Amino acid sequence: MPGGRATVVRGVCVGTSREVRVGLACAFSVLFIWAGFIVVSRFSAKGLLTPWDMAALRYGGAFLAALPIAARHGWPRLPVRHAAGIVATAALGFPLLAFSGFQFAPASHGGVMLPGMLPLQVAVLLWLVLGESWTRARVAALVLVIGGVALLARDTFGAHPGAWRGDLLLFSGSFCWAVYTLLVRRWRIPALTATLAIALYAAPVYVPIWLVMLPSGIGAAPRGEMLFQLVYQGALAVVLAGFLFTRALVVLGPTVLTAITAVVPALSALAAWPLLGEPLGAEGLAGVGLVTAAMLLGVVQARGVAEYAGGQR
Repeated sequence: MPGGRATVVRGVCVGTSREVRVGLACAFSVLFIWAGFIVVSRFSAKGLLTPWDMAALRYGGAFLAALPIAARHGWPRLPVRHAAGIVATAALGFPLLAFSGFQFAPASHGGVMLPGMLPLQVAVLLWLVLGESWTRARVAALVLVIGGVALLARDTFGAHPGAWRGDLLLFSGSFCWAVYTLLVRRWRIPALTATLAIALYAAPVYVPIWLVMLPSGIGAAPRGEMLFQLVYQGALAVVLAGFLFTRALVVLGPTVLTAITAVVPALSALAAWPLLGEPLGAEGLAGVGLVTAAMLLGVVQARGVAEYAGGQR
């Protein structure tokens, strides 16, 4: 692959071995930011901020963080339907449903229902929409993910019998992100363009509605918490994680990427244990192990495909 051009092998878009390393670094960075997003969102759900406030802080922070980037690289240029699809799924659908879900469900549920369900949702969408076949490695990774998620669910869901409402909202939020993943891949939208579209287009749509119509507790919330949410939810979870996710998606492909991010349920559940007082039992810990194994299989698959592509040069 002279000049570092990308090659499509077995349905996965790969570049040079250096690009694959960059993609893996981006994917693992997203993993930690997403795990933090789950814990931070659940923590704030117990406070004075409403889900609508959390979304406003997310959009406001993302907008402010993206303005200097847009000034340097230009405003994202997308067809109207592409911009609308990105905003509806990744910018509005995912966070609004997630923040609402955390009002009813603990962080461990968020890890299971958001990134935990993502590999299966993406695989089904790729099969239904693009007709992609399931390789043995993909099936094995999905089986491990499903098994790990099931153990986490069995371990944690019983302690929160009324959380099913939140679980449905969280699952729907994950589906919105799965659709976004498919759209970005199908429309071949560059990482920076997709990220800027999410960060810059959502705030002008949402913030005026929030100011006029939606319930808010922001006047009583501590300023330190609001500033933290502005930075973490906006600059990190939207701009930085959005760019890293889409960059990794371009290099690794959706199957490998979602296999890696499937470890988020394990990380968020482990972090919620000391930080939020939401412990894991033996089954939950076993689920952590299975999901981690699925992630490692995804990494091996990425490296193997890269080596195969390199051998075809």
